[in-house]
Amino acid sequence: MAPPPLCLCCVSPPFIHTASNGCWAAGGASNSPSDPLVQLCLSRDGVMSEASLMQLNNPTTFTERKFFSVRHQEVMTDGSDFVAHVFFLFSISADQRQTALESLQCHFTWDLDCTRSVLLLLRDKLEDIGSEEGHRWLGHIYNLRGFIQHKLGLHDDAQRLFNQAAEAFHRMRHADQGPWLVVNYGNLAWLHHHLGDQEQSQAYLSQVDALKEEYPPPSQGELHAEVCAEKAWTLVLSGGDSKMAAGLFGRAAGMQPDMVEWATSHAIGLMKTQRFHLRKIRQAMDRDPENLYLAVLYLEKRAKTKDRVGYEAREFARNNLAPLSRSYPAFRVLLRVYKNHCSVDEAIKLAEEALRQHPDQRFLKKFAALCYKWKIIDQEIDCPSQETMNRAISLQKDVVSLYPHTALMKKIDLASLCAKSDLHQAEAEQIFEELLQTDLEPAEKQILYNAYAKYLYFEQDDSSGSIDYHMMAAEIPVKSYIRRGSIGVLSKIRDRGQDPRCQEIKEFLENLEEPV
Repeated sequence: MAPPPLCLCCVSPPFIHTASNGCWAAGGASNSPSDPLVQLCLSRDGVMSEASLMQLNNPTTFTERKFFSVRHQEVMTDGSDFVAHVFFLFSISADQRQTALESLQCHFTWDLDCTRSVLLLLRDKLEDIGSEEGHRWLGHIYNLRGFIQHKLGLHDDAQRLFNQAAEAFHRMRHADQGPWLVVNYGNLAWLHHHLGDQEQSQAYLSQVDALKEEYPPPSQGELHAEVCAEKAWTLVLSGGDSKMAAGLFGRAAGMQPDMVEWATSHAIGLMKTQRFHLRKIRQAMDRDPENLYLAVLYLEKRAKTKDRVGYEAREFARNNLAPLSRSYPAFRVLLRVYKNHCSVDEAIKLAEEALRQHPDQRFLKKFAALCYKWKIIDQEIDCPSQETMNRAISLQKDVVSLYPHTALMKKIDLASLCAKSDLHQAEAEQIFEELLQTDLEPAEKQILYNAYAKYLYFEQDDSSGSIDYHMMAAEIPVKSYIRRGSIGVLSKIRDRGQDPRCQEIKEFLENLEEPV
């Protein structure tokens, strides 16, 4: 905790006090718009300039170089328009600075999954969502992308994206400063800390403090609405705690009911995490009529209540295909509605038409390939036409090349498609052999071993080899539905008691340790 400030003094010219406890205090005043700003640390709007901070941290200014925590107070004198801006500067230790960083609300402190494969998938998702001017969440998108790039070691990109986030907020909120920058400045404080630039890190810490003092939340200990909303959005995009995200959106919307996108996101969060009355979703749609994602989710929710929504889904797609083709989340859900409540063939036609109209939109190619996968692999059609197979394989190869850093699952899907074609079975085996030689993270190995086990069983009639790879997948101590699936297959083989390896499987499962 910073020591108490020195006694308040307001005189001109500026002065510096030194105390025996190692604190510094600087102050000064101006009493006329025409007066020059004081030289060291004061400004008419109460903001310390970067040059002032540099001077205060310059070894020639003080006997000993120090980092400073800035506290600011504005004083009005009786009977005049005399305004004094006084800054108290406290020397702080490295431990105090670390504590201050850890207390920030930003991406660096939100306990996000920073596994490399997860970060790469999230980066692709954000790029597909896009960064068009006017996007409601543009500042949030740049902030999260900046954090991802930093974690991937691309620090210059991170700095650029954090700066773009601040610029996006300025344009969207029509103001240079505001509580929407608390997360952004927190990210920049951490970024410069990791880069070893502690002066710049401390400057951003001070700016966070200033914003929190100028824009306090409604009650002490509560997060500001802007922080609640950005944390909630980040949790949703990164696959975090959905109940926490819904609660944060609810708190944000309660504090600022005029922010329609927060109320909409709260409704969507509740829709996904609990029983939610359709009437409330309808109310959210009335407030946010242009939100295609909400409209498609409403269709899907109604279908679960036994409503027939196929006709409405077709009409919705016909009337909104152009904007839907630019909306990654809305188009994804609409294809799911088509698959479950129209037909997979209609989903393929819709995806192909959207791709024809927007051939450069890479996520449309990914979704078109997904529709063919539904038809050929998930529906287990015995004899798809050669034309269908060729189109599916061609699309999937394009998808692999469009997503080079997250190609594992896409290559597995490609191998699975090739295995269904008499003309491409050798290619399927080659793809799997190359993947098995690749250096992968444990979770990725688990996915690959499980997929190869299925390939060996269903396409190669190799039951023993399939058991080996299901065991290898189960042995990897990563909690996942993939691991549970492999354990489930092995348990069924054991319970049937017909396979010659039943006793081996029984002992394997008994000795299998649960991941921590």
